[in-house]
Amino acid sequence: MIDPQHSQHVSATHVPELVARAERLATAGTRRLLAIAGPPGSGKSTLAAALLDQLPAGHAALVPQDGFHLADTVLADLGFTARKGAPETFDAEGFFSLLTRLRNPTGPVIYAPNFNRELEMAVAGSVPVPLETPLVIVEGNYLLLDYEPWKSGRALFDETWYLDVADTTRQSRLIQRHQEFGKSPEQAAVWALGNDEQNADVVRRSAGVADLIIHLAQRDTDG
Repeated sequence: MIDPQHSQHVSATHVPELVARAERLATAGTRRLLAIAGPPGSGKSTLAAALLDQLPAGHAALVPQDGFHLADTVLADLGFTARKGAPETFDAEGFFSLLTRLRNPTGPVIYAPNFNRELEMAVAGSVPVPLETPLVIVEGNYLLLDYEPWKSGRALFDETWYLDVADTTRQSRLIQRHQEFGKSPEQAAVWALGNDEQNADVVRRSAGVADLIIHLAQRDTDG
C-alpha cells in the first residue's frame, strides 16, 4: 500500500502505468481485489473496462457495484425513488457478501450481477468470475465510505483507487448519459445537478482513504 495522501496525475499516455500496477496485483499469487471508486461520471467504468481490455486474457474480471441497485419497485416501497443511486438505494450487505466469496472462492465459478442501463435494473448472473481469475476489478461510487456497512467492506480490497475529474466535466457527461437513456434535456440537467451531485458530495468525502488518487483530464476517460 502507498501513502493515502499520495496523488498521481494521469493522462492518456500514463494509463499503461495503471495497467502495469493492476498486472502486479494479478500476478501476486493469490486472488486480489482492486477497488476503483469515484463520484458519478468520474470515469470509473471506462477505466475499469480499459484495464480489463489491456490486461492479458484471463487475468481479471470486472464486477460493478451497480449490480446491487435495488429494484425500482423496492425503491418506491421505501420512498427512495427520487434518490436512486444514493448509498441507501443499494443492497450493500449483499454486495459485500459477494465480495467475500470472491476474495475466498471455493467453487469453479462465481456469478455476479450487472446493471443494465437500458432496462434501468440489475440483472443477476451476468458476470462470471472463474476460480482461476487472479484479479477482480470492482468499480463503484461508494467503495470507500467511512460508515457502515460500507466501511467494513473496505478491508476486502487489496488496493483502492479514487478517480478525480473536474465537476464541470462530470456533470456534462452525466447530463449527456441521462439524455441517452430517455430523459429530456431539462430532466437530465435536474437529475445530474441535483440527485447525482448530492451523491458526488458523499463520495468526495471518502477520497482521502484511497491508496491512489488519480486525476484524470477530460480526454482520458469518458464515463
